[in-house]
Amino acid sequence: MTADQPTAEELSEIERKFDPETAFRASGPKIAFVISAFLVAMSVYHFYASGFGLVRELLHRGIHLSFVLGLVFFLFSFLRAKDTRLPEPVWYRIGGINILDAALGLLAVAASLYLPLLPPEVVAERVGNPSQFDVFMGSVLLLITLEAARRAVGPTLPIIAIIFILFALFGPLAPGALKHGGTSWLGLINHIYMTNQGIYGVAIGVMAQYVFLFILFGVLATRIGLGQLFIDLAMVIAGRYTGGPAKVAICASAFMGSISGSSIANTVTTGALTIPAMKKIGYPPHFAGAVEATASTGGQITPPVMGAAAFIMVEYLEIPLRDVLAAALFPALLHYFGIFIMVHLEAKKLGLRGLTAKELPDAVLVLKQHWMSIIPLIVLVTFILTGRTPDFAAVYGIIACVVVGVLNPTNRLTLRDLWNALGAGAKNTIAVGAAAACVGIIVGVVTLTGVGFRLGYVVVQTATDIGAIFGNTWPFNFFEVPQWALFFSLVLVAIACIMMGAGIPTTATYIILVAVAGPALAQLGVEPLVAHFFVFYYGVLADITPPVALAAYAAAGIAGSNPFQTGNTAFRLGIAKALVPFVFVYSPALLLVTEGFTWMAFSITLAGAMAGIGLLGVSFSGYLLTPLSKYERIWVALVSLLFIAPGLATMAAGAVLMLPIFILQYLKVKAAAKFA
Repeated sequence: MTADQPTAEELSEIERKFDPETAFRASGPKIAFVISAFLVAMSVYHFYASGFGLVRELLHRGIHLSFVLGLVFFLFSFLRAKDTRLPEPVWYRIGGINILDAALGLLAVAASLYLPLLPPEVVAERVGNPSQFDVFMGSVLLLITLEAARRAVGPTLPIIAIIFILFALFGPLAPGALKHGGTSWLGLINHIYMTNQGIYGVAIGVMAQYVFLFILFGVLATRIGLGQLFIDLAMVIAGRYTGGPAKVAICASAFMGSISGSSIANTVTTGALTIPAMKKIGYPPHFAGAVEATASTGGQITPPVMGAAAFIMVEYLEIPLRDVLAAALFPALLHYFGIFIMVHLEAKKLGLRGLTAKELPDAVLVLKQHWMSIIPLIVLVTFILTGRTPDFAAVYGIIACVVVGVLNPTNRLTLRDLWNALGAGAKNTIAVGAAAACVGIIVGVVTLTGVGFRLGYVVVQTATDIGAIFGNTWPFNFFEVPQWALFFSLVLVAIACIMMGAGIPTTATYIILVAVAGPALAQLGVEPLVAHFFVFYYGVLADITPPVALAAYAAAGIAGSNPFQTGNTAFRLGIAKALVPFVFVYSPALLLVTEGFTWMAFSITLAGAMAGIGLLGVSFSGYLLTPLSKYERIWVALVSLLFIAPGLATMAAGAVLMLPIFILQYLKVKAAAKFA
């Protein structure tokens, strides 16, 4: 590590500061060992249950929930605003154990397991007619879940859940189209606790069955050297070219995203190397941080892991995981393509160099030392592509990680390493698990009250009213009112996703908005897979959208730059992620597996999107062959929209309108050469 690079302790502090999901409290050595043992037990249980055990669905979800909620109270402190590294007051602890949190943890375990441990026939009889004790335990679990989510991911998500609960209870007081008959507390608990439509619903089920294993796979794969292989390969592939370190950041983040799925973790891991290197060759600090943050947010949209979203889509849409991964492939590539264009043009404008041969790793040595670490990823992807279930693929990917770790002399996996990896894998799932349980409450209210369809109606009606104004006004009446209605519905949903994503985890944003906004898009004829991807992409965009651009702020901490300036630059670099969802709504062929797919439509859409994103990069960078004037930049930005709008006619019109810019650029280059 060079003098410019942050230490491991500094990186850990940056991640803890900007990622609330990793803000774990300090514990004494004895308590830390006990917590570690429970975390390892959690990993072992999930590996066994998914790979070799036969645990019925409700019990599996209950055991997962008991681990998650129980451990939240030992890992996250009550006072989130405090520095979690500081010990709590002595009166609050006996023998090194926080008594109140220990009691809450045990209560969480009891409430989580009470219903799943009952005989299935008893549970079936009580649905719709819960006993008083059922209602009591359901109420306890509801309150425990809200508090656990507050500690793990912050207050925003629980507040939203409370608003939904109040909406369910006081439906007759709701305004306009949102008014409904309301429900009693017993009816609410019956639906949220006793059925699979609430806390024990799809969200926690996907976490228990799929997401846990994939996160564990990512931790083990990184431990055996796959992450280092990706970073070194990115250096070899892109390091020598103009502005090399920035292009390394893009490649490394794309590779790391395939096994990580966490924007902030990706930013800190690869940014420790790439951000100092970018600053060294001349990139401004805020730009260096923005490049890393924007590239790292691509991890959540990059196959095969994609955070938890891919697995939620599998459950909601009832399609194979390979179809979801295929649909995600080209939109993810367009995201990285957009960053690459702007990074290249910025380097040309600043006259920056690439890395020298001495600064680059030796390709032969890299492959010799780390080639075995890619075997688990090949195993994982092969099983997915051959139609195996995601949990089956993850189990054998984990086995491959352990085998490679034992055999590979470069990154030998010892028993202590395996213990730590199993603990770290489980630890990384606690916050997202608590968020999923809280989201279950929200989704339960949506299904109980039908608020999704009600809000969908409000969104569509509002968009139609706005569309009527444009559709009946020249020159906007070139498009009809239904076309304007779809466009403004997409804009309203996109704004809602960004606002929601600014305060809660991406997966939670996605689940909530799909439940609420999905019906609106369905009313407008948007295909379900397309609607899911649209909502998901805008939820991810919140990680680089000020004022709560957590990935950008983490990168700013490494770069030593202004966080808000870094966030604004990151949003500019990630503009492709904001445009691509509109592209695949209007031309679903970009997602490969949609209805009516043709290679001709796909080729036209992809070519147009690449040209449009590239021109938009030119406009934002202010550089093509030479610097552009303000009016040239505006012209290029407007022309880029013609390419992004799918169709040969619009692309041809865009090409014609770009000719003057290319001619002017050519003349400027010739003039500069003549005077030089």
